[in-house]
Amino acid sequence: MLFSGLELMALGMGMVFLFLVLLIVVMQGMSALAARLTPPAAAETAPVPRAVRGGTDQQVIAAISVAVRSYRASRGI
Repeated sequence: MLFSGLELMALGMGMVFLFLVLLIVVMQGMSALAARLTPPAAAETAPVPRAVRGGTDQQVIAAISVAVRSYRASRGI
């Protein structure tokens, strides 16, 4: 009885393993097919504006300060 249970467990685990291997192979094939069918991306992108790169707008800083102050006041911090 114990041996047949172990045999059934091994058979089930083997089936799951084979299914997962098949799934990996199919996913890799689909990825390769999608890469072949997709047009290549543009080589150069538009330059990022200076304000987005690292500059901070004074209005944004003021809005964040007001939001933090309001949050702290509502929580009693």
